[in-house]
Amino acid sequence: MNHEQIQEVLDQLKNGIISEYHVSKEDFLPFRSVIVNREDFKHFRGVAQRGGHVIYQYLDSPRS
Repeated sequence: MNHEQIQEVLDQLKNGIISEYHVSKEDFLPFRSVIVNREDFKHFRGVAQRGGHVIYQYLDSPRS
């Protein structure tokens, strides 16, 4: 995935177009590097899965 594709997915999560997004082990580091630089970083929750995959969701209130 490239930077623009990741931003598009994150915006879809933020806007409620999708409720969650599955990130493969191979795409995790590029995805994470984009998400940590966002202003709304604390609103995203990543839940680790077996095999190194992560499911990201957008929360209405930021996590602490």
